[in-house]
Amino acid sequence: MKAIPRRTVLRGLGVCLGLPLLDAMLPGVSHSSYAADSQFTPIDRSAGVQPRAIFCYIPNGVNILEWVPKATGRGYELSPTLQVLEEHRKNFTVLSGLGHPASKGGHSGADTWLTGADLTSVPGSDYSNSVSIDQVIAARHGTSTRFSSLQLSDMSGTGAAGHSHTLSFNASGTPIPAENSPRRLFERLFVPDTAADRAATLQRYAQKKSVLDSVLQDANRLRSNLSPSDQQKLDQYLQSVRETEDRVERLESWIDVPKPAVDSKMLQLASQPNNAHDRPMWIDVMMELCYLAFAHDATRVITFEWSREAGGYGGSGEKHHEFSHHGGDEGMLKKLAAIDRFHLSKLARFLDLLKKTGDGDGQMLDHTMVMFGSGMNSGTGGEHSPKNLPLLIAGGNRFGFQHDQHLAFDADRHPPLSNLLLTIGQKMGLETDAFSDASGRLEL
Repeated sequence: MKAIPRRTVLRGLGVCLGLPLLDAMLPGVSHSSYAADSQFTPIDRSAGVQPRAIFCYIPNGVNILEWVPKATGRGYELSPTLQVLEEHRKNFTVLSGLGHPASKGGHSGADTWLTGADLTSVPGSDYSNSVSIDQVIAARHGTSTRFSSLQLSDMSGTGAAGHSHTLSFNASGTPIPAENSPRRLFERLFVPDTAADRAATLQRYAQKKSVLDSVLQDANRLRSNLSPSDQQKLDQYLQSVRETEDRVERLESWIDVPKPAVDSKMLQLASQPNNAHDRPMWIDVMMELCYLAFAHDATRVITFEWSREAGGYGGSGEKHHEFSHHGGDEGMLKKLAAIDRFHLSKLARFLDLLKKTGDGDGQMLDHTMVMFGSGMNSGTGGEHSPKNLPLLIAGGNRFGFQHDQHLAFDADRHPPLSNLLLTIGQKMGLETDAFSDASGRLEL
């Protein structure tokens, strides 16, 4: 559809009338493409029962005044914002008061949400992160799936230190790049490779392995001439190189294993992440692809940063970040709450998909844990605090979660959020009592 120039006017009886901003005036946007609801329907059954975890991140905090329920424990009344999830209340738990004690707040929340790290802990370094819980889980389950984990975001790549485009960090604290294109993600997950594609891929893997071998040889020769401090830095770099080598070898072992057959007809793969009008459909299709990846056991752990910090849109194209600096203004808080409800409506739809799909003698939701929330709290005055983070955990009923409750903690004397991350990791099969600054597991 050809876009109408914004300067277009209507001329009649010698009078020129300026038109309001129409959808047809926006570049690259077809009204029919962004207004239509997704026609995607869930499959009947998954490929088999497996533990799964997805971490969904929203930036900029929420209107905490309308997010946190007033009552605690069981039988609590849903807050105005959480009422969007009314039909799922038996399948989720609200957590309030938790935070990362080492976090300094601000818009670095995505960097530390799954690590709990103090980004300024290393003397002489402006930024130093640690491994994220999803990667610890991926090390446990990754050998059983084509992809050890998936990293998704509305911005591809890794972003900048303190304003990351990814929630995932490897053992050295190095960010793992995220994907933001539904079409590229679908092709990666489900489009079969031709014989020529496989040959080219194997050649590419061989070249990469040759480069990695050369890098390791040179680094080992260099190491003996370095100071202890530089040796430590080099070791961190080499850890990333070895992880890349392991990843290439694992992908190589899957090259002749057919990908699941998935029809893309009902998937809106052309949706654009940073087009305000595409945003609702883009979130839908990315969550549909997450669902399909789980259902076909392509991976068992996913991180999805719905928007990078200081960015994002609401359901009607509002710029999300602006309302996080609300300063207590009632009008801005009201608009922020509307964006919060928009996000939760997309979460509700994802939970619907999981509930409608058979998984063993239950539903996919029974074996899928969903952590949803933000790494900052815009508070009562827009202060961007690392305390009392908006959080909820859904699904995973077969792992012993006792949902339909509000667990409230003192925002100044709370257990670290890493306790929740450790708990999720243990339910995913990790045999450890330690993660980041966790002081123990969180009883849910």
